[in-house]
Amino acid sequence: MSALFPRWSNLAFRTVLLVGAIGAVAVPFFLMGWVRTPAVTQQYHRPAQPVPFNHVIHVHGLGIDCRYCHSTVERAATAGIPATSVCVPCHNQTWMQSPAFAAVRRSLSTDMPIPWQRVNRLPDFVYFNHAIHVNKGVGCETCHGRVDRMTQVDQAAPLTMGWCLDCHRHPERYLRPVAQMTTMGWTPERPQREVGEELMERYKVRHLTNCTTCHR
Repeated sequence: MSALFPRWSNLAFRTVLLVGAIGAVAVPFFLMGWVRTPAVTQQYHRPAQPVPFNHVIHVHGLGIDCRYCHSTVERAATAGIPATSVCVPCHNQTWMQSPAFAAVRRSLSTDMPIPWQRVNRLPDFVYFNHAIHVNKGVGCETCHGRVDRMTQVDQAAPLTMGWCLDCHRHPERYLRPVAQMTTMGWTPERPQREVGEELMERYKVRHLTNCTTCHR
């Protein structure tokens, strides 16, 4: 009696099993790596804005502090975006009538905010409070990068859970005096670890790594 299946079917079956086993292991590893790439985290993403706001000019040229525009960063969960009326007094009529300020004029005439595009976005299930961080010695550039060098702001950090936990586990690596919170390019006069450990004690910083710290 002839065999029900041809002899090569055994090899084919073993090959399918081997490929399936490799795929069962490789695919999850690939996906876990892929979701941490800039293609997914949006790191370096630079969305087009309705007004070409240049941070280099405003920070270096004009010496404007971050808190002038992001006025609630020290007391609220969100850093805040200034009302259009806050921007207007700084600019003369020549600037105000230029094409670059079309969105500003539209905002003033309609009493609607300028539709700024969010650069740094966390998932809805993540709770982040700016005030807690800046009042404990986490500087703006720690998360947002050297904004003072950005003609157009991009997302400087990956904002992944692992990235956040690294700071929560080792805050001494990143802390600075609160008075230097908005200083771009700040460097400690002594080793960062030494300064950070002193600031942890002064500001009563804890190693918060439990789930409910960020997922509430």
